Amino acid sequence: MFGTDGVRAVANAVLTPEIMTALGRALGVHLSGSASARRRVVVGRDPRPSSELLEAAFLAGLCSAGSDAITVGVVPTAAVAHLTTHFGAAAGAVITASHNPLEDNGLKLFDHAGYKYGEADEILIEELVHAGTTPWAPLRGRAVGRIRDHSHVASEIYISHLVAEMPDLDGVVLTVDCANGASATIAPAAYRQAGATVIEIAGDTSGNKINCGVGATSPEYLQKALGNDISSIGFAHDGDADRLVAVDELGRIVDGADLLAIFAVDAHQRGRLPHDGLVTTPMTNSGLGTSLADRGIKVVESSIGDRAVLRTMLANGYALGGEQNGHVISLARATTGDGILSGLLLLEIMHRSGKKLHELTAVWRRRPQRIVNIPVPDRQFLERATGLNQLVTEEREKLARVGGRLTVRLSTIEDIVRVVCEGPVDDIADSVTARVVADIHSRLEREAQG
Repeated sequence: MFGTDGVRAVANAVLTPEIMTALGRALGVHLSGSASARRRVVVGRDPRPSSELLEAAFLAGLCSAGSDAITVGVVPTAAVAHLTTHFGAAAGAVITASHNPLEDNGLKLFDHAGYKYGEADEILIEELVHAGTTPWAPLRGRAVGRIRDHSHVASEIYISHLVAEMPDLDGVVLTVDCANGASATIAPAAYRQAGATVIEIAGDTSGNKINCGVGATSPEYLQKALGNDISSIGFAHDGDADRLVAVDELGRIVDGADLLAIFAVDAHQRGRLPHDGLVTTPMTNSGLGTSLADRGIKVVESSIGDRAVLRTMLANGYALGGEQNGHVISLARATTGDGILSGLLLLEIMHRSGKKLHELTAVWRRRPQRIVNIPVPDRQFLERATGLNQLVTEEREKLARVGGRLTVRLSTIEDIVRVVCEGPVDDIADSVTARVVADIHSRLEREAQG
């Protein structure tokens, strides 16, 4: 049920209200150890239509197991992590499918300290779901959990946390793409409270257009909105605002690898980068590691997924980590990836250094890299494609001899095969990517034809 970042599937089809009720009940039982001990859980959601349905089902299950719920309404994922610790709750839960399409939804869980649940806890919850109602007797009367609505104060509490320690950003002109998602309720207000002049786009709060060609996964929408205006920069968040992708004054995309480089170099120069290192994943451009090594900064790779990044950070004492897709974890201020906080921290560095965004990105040199996402019919596609696996092995060995890399993997949260290729020069990266992508498309066509 759980992937690299919680549960995610088509809402009301695969991820049904019955399953969400079972997940809520399982979490309640897991927190209590027995059905009689009551615990509080902070519950938030993104604005997509199915979130209300699935939240109601989840709350029913949670309360049936004797846990109380603190509902905080439509808020970013990172807000739930912060509010969990703020209210002293035993856990936090957010109903969201992040950057996925409108039809999907999901569930992310946090422990009492605001960290995402680890695999061991997720396995225990899955076991409780599969066991159904057998581990406990139904509760009655006062033992049933209660629901308390704190949505009227949640946003204010979270924004106060975000802007704490921020300088006055008066004079900053910022265009913010809210992906028609949860950031629309928070991000513009946070940036304005910090002093910036904000132009809001893709700020529909109905949830009906969430991630539809906008946000961090479609930064070209932000690029087009900025046009030739060199007076401002742009920030794009995704559906639950745990990512940040920016557009600089020259109209160029600034991704998570750029953010990591900027944050790491700044912290290193100020003596605030523990162990002189940061954590990222194999999907991040390898130029980050070579460029930062020249500055005395180590780049350590974890498994893919921001939870794996966090686990490696905590195990080795690092305070900075993230992914090229825009997830950045700054442990000095947050326990999980927070796109809005990343935006504020970036603006703070610009303010303090007096540099423009495109100047800050010059601290590292990117290697030629190509990334292609290909939808596939099911999650067993790569297992069937034995000939593709042989081609990938051959191309990977050739690239390794010239210092390149090739990764072909199935996304853990979508039915997508992701091809990532790096080469010493553009032509090599292009040609290898083209051969692999053509082979995948050919296999897909043959399967479609029967």
